[in-house]
Amino acid sequence: MDIITFLHPPKDLIPLDPTSYNPAAYLWKKIGDVPEERRHRLLRSLNPRLISRAWEIAGTRYDDPKLVKKSASNLLSNKDGEIPSEFYNCRTSGGPLPIAWINIFKKTIFCGSNGKTYGRFIGGSIVAPFANRFSPLYFEVTQLKEVMSTEQPCDFAYEFGDGLLDLHECPAGFPRPVKHPYPFSDQAVIYIRHIGPGVLAGQAWQEGKILDQVPRKLCGEILMVKDYAATREII
Repeated sequence: MDIITFLHPPKDLIPLDPTSYNPAAYLWKKIGDVPEERRHRLLRSLNPRLISRAWEIAGTRYDDPKLVKKSASNLLSNKDGEIPSEFYNCRTSGGPLPIAWINIFKKTIFCGSNGKTYGRFIGGSIVAPFANRFSPLYFEVTQLKEVMSTEQPCDFAYEFGDGLLDLHECPAGFPRPVKHPYPFSDQAVIYIRHIGPGVLAGQAWQEGKILDQVPRKLCGEILMVKDYAATREII
């Protein structure tokens, strides 16, 4: 409830001087106060507008030199490859019909044998089993620090490319990469911000292969909450 109140505060709780504190630091602390096994409740508690608000507040994190060094993901901050994969439950704040099937989905990120970090989105709707099997949505985690279309800061990005990633080995039970369906094949990128321990916010863009194509948002903002139980089972 503290997190919801902070993201949508009553007028009498809004600071008179917004520069007197860093909203992202407060949000990070409040998320950290929630036990790991209960953080998944954020996916049900935050409505679409508050998910977008979380992305916005996370943008103030870059004003704090200490906070910007913190990471929501142990895998992405670990340089020794000791953590093979992490799982997340995800929800968007809404999207158009072509990708409505993936408004609620799961995500895994894992280390490839070539030293790169990859991931996969796994849809959770009725049509998802077919899409998950025949059109798996793989991506590569890259160190982009800015949303191309808005020039806003981010921590890294998920680049989908054409889908034919150079994966020498897939995690057990995962299908081989195939060419992505549209619109994911049209230079789709999801920019990621750390917002708290085990919690990420994303913004998805279809940037297009054509040079003069105007980028457009694929969907609303995305909330991603780490599934600690699933991650521990793999480790």
